[in-house]
This record gives sequence, structure tokens and C-alpha cells, in this order.
Amino acid sequence: MKIQVFPRKGLIAVGMMLVAAALPAAGAKVGATPALYQGKDVKDAAESLLQVAEQQSENGSWELIAIGRVYYLSGNKEKGEALFNRAVSKKAAESDWRRIAAIYTEAKDYDKAISTLEKALVKSPKESKVLAELGAAYNLKGDRAKAEEMFAQSFAIDPGEFWNTVNVAGSYLGVNPD
Repeated sequence: MKIQVFPRKGLIAVGMMLVAAALPAAGAKVGATPALYQGKDVKDAAESLLQVAEQQSENGSWELIAIGRVYYLSGNKEKGEALFNRAVSKKAAESDWRRIAAIYTEAKDYDKAISTLEKALVKSPKESKVLAELGAAYNLKGDRAKAEEMFAQSFAIDPGEFWNTVNVAGSYLGVNPD
């Protein structure tokens, strides 16, 4: 029987690779490194980084929505929406729906923004910010009458809310809510 002898340096390298492979499974935080993007074309670099970001997200809704935003706005709407669905699959908060709607608005997908904000409104029917953002989406879509109905409801609840006033004003000039 022949015994294989490995040089010490080789054993250390193999050991380090095994530890690196086991860390994600053991719950250790995955880190981004230059190897993820250096020398790669832009799409491959982004995809490598987004895969790590997804591991880093720990399935947090805001994190999944942020990753989904990058996919959605870069043209991979299917992957973006899959991440949005994962984000709201458990216990979606009104703020989760608003974040997703903001992405749809940014992409000028106003019908999707409106239907998503309507889900936020179900969660918080008296939330003036949701009403202002919903009105802004209608205004940006070109439905001024419906927009102004939403604005009136928003201002009836909280006429002094700065962000609502700014977002409503912006929508008349084609600026998405912040």
C-alpha cells in the first residue's frame, strides 16, 4: 500500500478551502471580495455581487426588495418580482409595499405601483403617506382627477406632513415620490 504524502503548504490550502466552503452553511456572514467583479464583464460582475448580497440579506424584506430593485431596474423584471414576492411572502408591512411601489414608479410601471400601493393602503388605510404616494402614482400616470382625490384624503389626515406636500408637488412636475 502506497501512502500519499502532501506537502504542508498544500494541506493548509485544502483546509482553508474546506473552511471557506463550510462557513456559509454554518451561518457565518458571507463577504464580498474583489474576485467577484475584477476582470469580469459588467453583467457577470453584478450577478456575482447580487448573489452574495442575497446571501447577506438573511431574507430580510428590505434587503430582498433592495436586491430586487437592482434586478428590476436593470431589466430582469422577473427576478426582481420574484425577490419582491419573497420579501412580502411572510408578514408584509405597509412599508414593504411602499418600497416596492417606489421601484415600480421609478420604472414608470404606474399600474403596478398603484396596485402595490393599494395593498399598502389595506394595511394602513389612514396612512397619509400611502395616500399621497398613491395619488402621485395616479398623477404620474396621467389620471389627475384620481390623483387629486387621493391628495385630498392625504391632506385631510395630515395637512402638515412635509414629505406628502413635496411628493404631491413633485408628481405635477413628473418627479417620483421620494
